[in-house]
Amino acid sequence: MGANHPGEGETTDDRLFRGTLFLRQPARGHRAGTDAVLLAAAAPAEARHILDLGASTGIVGLQVAKGRPEARAVLLERDPAMAALARHNIAANGLAERVSCREADAFALGREKDLRDAFDLVLTNPPYFTPGRGRASPDSTRRAAHELDGDLDGWLRNAATMLAPGGRIVMIHRADALGDVLAAMARRFGGLALRFVHPRAAEPAHRLLVSGKKGSRQGLTILPPLVLFEGDRPTGPSAALHDGLALLPMRPEQG
Repeated sequence: MGANHPGEGETTDDRLFRGTLFLRQPARGHRAGTDAVLLAAAAPAEARHILDLGASTGIVGLQVAKGRPEARAVLLERDPAMAALARHNIAANGLAERVSCREADAFALGREKDLRDAFDLVLTNPPYFTPGRGRASPDSTRRAAHELDGDLDGWLRNAATMLAPGGRIVMIHRADALGDVLAAMARRFGGLALRFVHPRAAEPAHRLLVSGKKGSRQGLTILPPLVLFEGDRPTGPSAALHDGLALLPMRPEQG
């Protein structure tokens, strides 16, 4: 953990992935965690034009761009405070020539006409809960990150307009939202691949990663699950992912 920046909008300066990525982020509320780590690791290695949709402070897009010197990324975030932190993190990681941040609403991407059909990869960790469903967080930044103004179908419909034909999307979501995820993905993507994430081997999955290809007619593949902990210790694969030393392929031919 790094130094605190006290006061309204208190932040911490943190080093992730064995210190290779700097991230200034809120001291409380919505902070980078395992979801972001797994999503970044699931990015296809060949992607060169990347959109991090709902980027928050930028961990996913920054980590992917950092590991791919040929890649360019746009971090898209609607919250001005989070976008300001993302811009700081872009500069702090020396990625300003290849990564940019734009403030935009994920449910109104039709206004971002220059981004339409512009990406070969969309990475997204969308809000998990719709207003009025589930328990609301008392923290405003966490609540904003986990409540949709629209729905998952609208989020993915807008995401699809940003992808070039043949482009891919990778998303992380709640495992218990599987029905909604498959329904929304299947309307506009094919070649779907699912990987369930379990806290421990004997526990139910709590997250799922899903990928799909725009315009594909291929069917669904279920990939081997990922288990995060054995007792209180990270499993080998989990530790390697959090250290930035491994990838998490999301295409059938990649395992």
